[in-house]
Amino acid sequence: MRLLVHRTDLLRTRLVPDPDASVALREGQARLAMDCFALTANNITYAAFGESMKYWQFFPAAENDRGEWGCLPVWGFAEVVESHAEGLLVGERIWGYYPAGTNLVVRASRVGQAGFTEGSAHRQELAGVYNQYAFTRMDPGWAPAREGFQAVLKPLFITSFLIDDFLADNAFFGAQQLLFSSASSKTAFGTAFCLARRRGAQGLPRIVGLTSPGNVAFARALGCYDEVRPYPEVGTLSNEQPAAYIDFAGDARLRRVVHEHFGERALMHSASIGGTHWQALGGGGGLPGPRPELFFAPAQVKRRSAPPPHGWGPALLQERLGEAWVSFVSRVVTAQPPWVQIENLVGPAALEAAYRDLLGGRVDPSVGLLISPSPASAAGVVAG
Repeated sequence: MRLLVHRTDLLRTRLVPDPDASVALREGQARLAMDCFALTANNITYAAFGESMKYWQFFPAAENDRGEWGCLPVWGFAEVVESHAEGLLVGERIWGYYPAGTNLVVRASRVGQAGFTEGSAHRQELAGVYNQYAFTRMDPGWAPAREGFQAVLKPLFITSFLIDDFLADNAFFGAQQLLFSSASSKTAFGTAFCLARRRGAQGLPRIVGLTSPGNVAFARALGCYDEVRPYPEVGTLSNEQPAAYIDFAGDARLRRVVHEHFGERALMHSASIGGTHWQALGGGGGLPGPRPELFFAPAQVKRRSAPPPHGWGPALLQERLGEAWVSFVSRVVTAQPPWVQIENLVGPAALEAAYRDLLGGRVDPSVGLLISPSPASAAGVVAG
């Protein structure tokens, strides 16, 4: 089965037969069977920005004759079960970007020691970072016992790492305090973790987390934020110090409160990251202060992949990202209690229910959902 989401009404879903489960392969193609994938607020962001950011175009819905339905993208692990692609062997375990379903047919191009590039025609104009698939056996950061944490956290942490780098690369826009909405979300506290590693560096702003009253204790216990406030207290923050707003929530009403409180004099930058508050999304026009700017992680990857002096080159980028990831996941699992605990769910009905729970804000921030699309795939999954 494959999960489809209505493009303009995210509450509407349907489970349909997976079109890639039985279609005949052509030369250069391979069929991958999903073992497990994560479901997080990041996937809700994919749906909320599916049109503007072209996320719906990666895995066209089989029933999308009128453009009403889209297939939710996810990150996870799969195995090659049939291959007509040179260099891509049956049994190879693959980490990458998948549809929320049971199978994916890929056109494997540029197959190398570390992985391959998805070369299907409809994906060539889309962000290249999503077209890279990695062989787990060649990934020094992969550990079978921590696959659950990798599926749930690594895609989010890559974004976190790049946000941290983007802010530092721009001297934090002259801000003395960084305001994070949805501070209990995994991408937000991953970013706060990266910034906290810079503590002691000259010019590092204070990290202020904003979250719902029920998540304040969780966000404070992480130790990444210098201060955590519930949303109703935004107006009590000092607007005498220049600030930058890092918006993971996408809540138009909250964004207006922040912009009006700090105004043109104190708000130095406003970054739009995600849409965890998907029902409250809205544009950024007509606000005092700087116009919100969309942060697009692949653009920062492209910048840092360039050669010096502006970039680091691909090898150094991967080295720095890998070191930060190992540090982060080690902190996640050794904290008492752990920052994230993996919950395994099995089958398409559980996938659909988990998606609805995420939409409704009913998933505890300390829980990471790992979906096995079938009982057979669940048999070999180690949550971490």
